[in-house]
Amino acid sequence: MKILIINGPNLNLLGTREQQVYGNQTFETYLSGLKAKYPALHLDYFQSNVEGELINHIQAADKKYDGIILNAGAYTHTSIAIADAIAAISTPVVEVHISNIFAREDYRHVSYLGKHCKGSISGFGLMSYELALKWFISLNP
Repeated sequence: MKILIINGPNLNLLGTREQQVYGNQTFETYLSGLKAKYPALHLDYFQSNVEGELINHIQAADKKYDGIILNAGAYTHTSIAIADAIAAISTPVVEVHISNIFAREDYRHVSYLGKHCKGSISGFGLMSYELALKWFISLNP
């Protein structure tokens, strides 16, 4: 099974950014642990602060991956273009967030992406990614 994890803006700063919200582990360290825990899976990773690059990767992943785990960061609450990219592909997407977006500022309660995703997971720290991964695994036991 091939899964692509895509992280959006500022998630390259995990481990140093707002540790009380996002923790103190880098995503690369977390991803290494996921790969070790699930060696039978092919996990690819892409991060960008640029909206168009995220869209390009979503489009390019279509039919090449069994699923996409997407944390679009703040673009979740602002990007109709990323929502349109998700709607345009057949590869299933699960939206994830490290923090509980519903326990934060009001503008973070809105997701333009969620309507086009198979599901949304938020508030479980970096474990949100593994929960999404487990859902994909459950589709192909």
